[in-house]
Amino acid sequence: MLKDKLQNGDCLFGPFLNLCHPAVMEIAGIAGFDFAIIDTEHGEISADRAVDMIRAAKLAGISPVVRVYGNQPELISKALDIGAEAVQIPQISSRSEAQAAVYAAKFSPEGCRGANRYVRAARYSAADKAAYFAKANQETAVIIQVEGKAGMDNLAEIITVPGIDVLFIGPYDLSASLGIPGQVEHPLIMAAMNKTMDLAQKAGVAIGFFVDDARSAVKWKKAGVQYLSFAADVGLLYDAFRQNVGIFREE
Repeated sequence: MLKDKLQNGDCLFGPFLNLCHPAVMEIAGIAGFDFAIIDTEHGEISADRAVDMIRAAKLAGISPVVRVYGNQPELISKALDIGAEAVQIPQISSRSEAQAAVYAAKFSPEGCRGANRYVRAARYSAADKAAYFAKANQETAVIIQVEGKAGMDNLAEIITVPGIDVLFIGPYDLSASLGIPGQVEHPLIMAAMNKTMDLAQKAGVAIGFFVDDARSAVKWKKAGVQYLSFAADVGLLYDAFRQNVGIFREE
């Protein structure tokens, strides 16, 4: 489980998936990635397609994460009901928003997630009904994305919310909010990351970060980032296509 690996201090590496096909998830698992993020915020993936991608993840031994498109209880609950090991919630900018995200991801008494055991996550009611809800609370990982200046300003309060497993910094949205769009290695971004890592370490929360390339991932791995999301399937496919076309055209 992804949450177990985080708690063990492992550094995890995985791509965003925008293409809505289970084979893409399966290939990511076969390739050796630790997790893949099913992107329902920016991708073309609906819940009925996401569940098949989660099935493929289980088959290939990779942890499925679902990024929902908003901090809404019904979206968070749906992602977990269909079997995601973690839910990733974008655009968190205050402590109250972080609390709402965690609350939506947890069953009572820790939250308000709808208690239904006739879902895939409960093996369609085959799971022990006395144990399922507590087990789900224990095993489900909650990843919150802080992507703007307001969120960074409130970071010291956000990070104290119980139940956050990963504090994920979105560098592109952050750079835009700081008036330096796309400059993800600008000193302002580096300063924000250093501040974030210090606060997270004190709070015992793992840090997540997006990288465009594997060399950047290695750099942040050495810096102590545990959850590294890597590019996206469409970009990786384009790069491979372009490289081979280039070789062909040069001959």
